[in-house]
Amino acid sequence: MAGKETTHVDKFIAIEGLHHFAWRCRDCEETRHFYEDLLGLPLVHVIKSDVVPSTGEYCPYVHIFFQMRDGSYIAFFDLGDNAKALPSPNTPDWVNHLALRVGSVEDVQAAKRRLEAAGVPVVGVTDHHIIQSIYFFDPNGIRLELTTPTVDDAKMNELAQQAHQQVREWTALKAERLASAAAARREGAVAP
Repeated sequence: MAGKETTHVDKFIAIEGLHHFAWRCRDCEETRHFYEDLLGLPLVHVIKSDVVPSTGEYCPYVHIFFQMRDGSYIAFFDLGDNAKALPSPNTPDWVNHLALRVGSVEDVQAAKRRLEAAGVPVVGVTDHHIIQSIYFFDPNGIRLELTTPTVDDAKMNELAQQAHQQVREWTALKAERLASAAAARREGAVAP
């Protein structure tokens, strides 16, 4: 479907929100300490098994769940080998991250102070013009963002009206850049 422009989306069942985001962790106790004791998310469920239910694969694991105020979860798999997930080799480490919403700019600032007091390096407070955020890594190398909106719903609705046009503009610009880079590579390969 890449490149195909659509003017409507076929109806799909309503996606009501996030149930959980799951990632591999190096050590479930280290992860529990970070998310429960430092970030304040309660550990609410643990699944231990030797067999993966969806595939039938033998792989002993523990699956731990931390609950957020909205009822969604952050979950982790400890596979018992003390290895954490490796970062993507073709992606800068600032790209892939999990953004968690907090209640106010003051909460973002308080979180920054608490994390830094615990020895966690923090980037920000960063002003993104619609949100303010801080960034830091958990013990598993997952980049987390704590963020809060700084504009009202009317401004977000105004920006939503521009979103498709901005994607079209970016897609055209990217195509031009890729074509230019390909032409430069061809010229370099032909040059004496």
